Amino acid sequence: MIRVVLPAHLKNLAHVTGPVTLEVTGPHAGPVTQRLVLDTLEARYPMLLGTIRDRHSGKRRAFVRFYACEEDLSNESPDAPLPERVVAGEEPFIILGAMAGG
Repeated sequence: MIRVVLPAHLKNLAHVTGPVTLEVTGPHAGPVTQRLVLDTLEARYPMLLGTIRDRHSGKRRAFVRFYACEEDLSNESPDAPLPERVVAGEEPFIILGAMAGG
């Protein structure tokens, strides 16, 4: 089980109050990746389609960041395996709404 922490505005949109727990398995028992987690999240909560990734290109939205195990995974390949502690459910996969301004 993967624990996903959403920012407040996406929790409201998805009608959840805490971390989301997802049953995620890779195709043919392959690695668990960002793409697989996000595909599973959007399938379970279709109202999130287009909020985290562009619907057409699948690229991460500019002001959305991904973190796990105290690492910024935002610029990692969406097909890179997630850290083992995330896959084991020990650490959450965090989706964070970044802020900009000056």
